[in-house]
Amino acid sequence: MTTIKSTIRNNYDRKEPTNDYLKYWRVIRYWVKAKYGLTTPDLEMLLFLYSEQLFKKTDFKEYEELMSWDVNRFDRMLRDGWIHVWRKRRGKQATLYELTYKTRRIIDTIYKKLNGEEISERNPLFNKNVSYTDKVYRNAIKKINEATKQLQHHAPE
Repeated sequence: MTTIKSTIRNNYDRKEPTNDYLKYWRVIRYWVKAKYGLTTPDLEMLLFLYSEQLFKKTDFKEYEELMSWDVNRFDRMLRDGWIHVWRKRRGKQATLYELTYKTRRIIDTIYKKLNGEEISERNPLFNKNVSYTDKVYRNAIKKINEATKQLQHHAPE
């Protein structure tokens, strides 16, 4: 007679997630908003436009329908240098816009932070006279940076 071996899976035995880079999204979003003075809808719009390359105002307005109403969003983002005119209107050709270099750099930074790069502590959140909420997020950033350093220290080379 043969015996069948069975293994009992422990309750604490879990598979590591393959993608967890959104784990700190809330903290990184708060950090970006504090550093660059963006609102959540503005940031979401810039993230959407990041992969669009060139876009028309109608493309902007179409995605904007998903957001809180702000009649001045497009003009404000244009005025504040988040987007700029790539080609002016000629005849029947519509004006085309694109994200500015500054905006693309900021979004690249967001992706780097989500992928494990340390979050800069040169930010208004680290000033002395900040709100309680800013202090809470500041402490979270310090913990994230410490965890990032630990991961980099233990990573195989």
